[in-house]
Amino acid sequence: MVRISALEGVTYNAGKVNISEVIAPPYDVISPAEQDKLYSICDYNVVRLILGKDQPGDNESENKYSRSAECFSRWLSGGTLVKEDKPCIYYYIQNYTTSKAEVISRKGFIARNYIETYEEGGVLPHEHTMGGPKQDRLKLMKACKANLSPLFMAYSDPDKEIDKALKLPETPLIDVVDDQGIQNIVYFIDDPEVIAKVTELMKDKQVFIADGHHRYETSIAYRDFRREHDPGYGKDDAFNWVMAFYTNLDDENLRVFPTHRIVTKEVEKALLIENLEKYFDSVRYNFDAATKEQVKEKFVNDIEDFARDTIAFGVYFKDENSYYIFKLREKEAVNRVLDEKDVPEVMKKLDLTILHKIVLSDFMGFSQDDQLKQNGVKYLKKEKEAFESIENKQAEVVFIMATPSIRLIKEVSLQGYKMPQKSTYFYPKLTSGLVINPLD
Repeated sequence: MVRISALEGVTYNAGKVNISEVIAPPYDVISPAEQDKLYSICDYNVVRLILGKDQPGDNESENKYSRSAECFSRWLSGGTLVKEDKPCIYYYIQNYTTSKAEVISRKGFIARNYIETYEEGGVLPHEHTMGGPKQDRLKLMKACKANLSPLFMAYSDPDKEIDKALKLPETPLIDVVDDQGIQNIVYFIDDPEVIAKVTELMKDKQVFIADGHHRYETSIAYRDFRREHDPGYGKDDAFNWVMAFYTNLDDENLRVFPTHRIVTKEVEKALLIENLEKYFDSVRYNFDAATKEQVKEKFVNDIEDFARDTIAFGVYFKDENSYYIFKLREKEAVNRVLDEKDVPEVMKKLDLTILHKIVLSDFMGFSQDDQLKQNGVKYLKKEKEAFESIENKQAEVVFIMATPSIRLIKEVSLQGYKMPQKSTYFYPKLTSGLVINPLD
């Protein structure tokens, strides 16, 4: 169902640069301050390709996208970047330690994915996207004619046949630790038999996009743009493919984390609690300055424990020394409300469906457009930042979500539905600057 192939990738020349100085996080998590820092570290940092700076006097032809393209071309011609002369796949391992001292080794491989629409059924989305980032990425792709970072795809392989088929060389191509302490190891695999075996094993699978929906949809738009301007195109031309990292959904090292919701507009706290308690049982966690951290730890752990058996989420209000957990009690009543909104059965199993469709929409008055455009409600990946938004009085209330179920993510995707935007956070993000896929 999905078609993959090896690629002739572009990588940094380790003889000309220090790899630790040229890698960067994905463009969408780089703050302006971090962008400045990456610019200052090295003239060849990949940030100059993936997230250029606007400058006074920019216009349609001279802008951050044209500067990215000029850097890419110059680095290639000058030997800072090197293009492989034969097809290969890249085996990619990320080693890190969790806050609970677990040592995790997430692994997968980087190859090309033949671009198809979601309707064709080989590539499945799992959440809704927002329009702005797609326009930005399309302009960059048109300028550079390359995939500068891989998508993050996941497939199901309970017997780990693909891992067994991959034979790694003794020495990695790249072994670098990033600023977050994550070790990134990349192996170069050009054995035709191994590549053929992996390609064959993937042929009957479906993949879903774990991270990179905007970039995948941008790749479709770019493919269509190129086909329109080249009526004599070949179906296997490079622009018909997109670079992706593939990992196994059934690997115990694949971790997914929630994205929390913070509300910045004024909230009628008593009314919100009253409405919530029509459908939920509530548990209140009071704290003072001395007990706050201890109570917070129990609060967060209890959200996870409760969510194993029912839909549950945490709530923290500004100017109150209490946390709340709301556990779904009136499931049938909630389902009747969701039926009126034409919510499919599988989507009723999601905590975020209830949060968005009932709590944010009905109880708090956020329209679908408000939620999509983050008008008064915003999405934060880091739990610490969610709590700080209340403590720093930047938000009125925060909803702390439980870890999403990979089983449910698969079920939603396979039935052709999408989760609410910013539902999941697959950690760690894929490091940029390891492999680039040219599209010309």
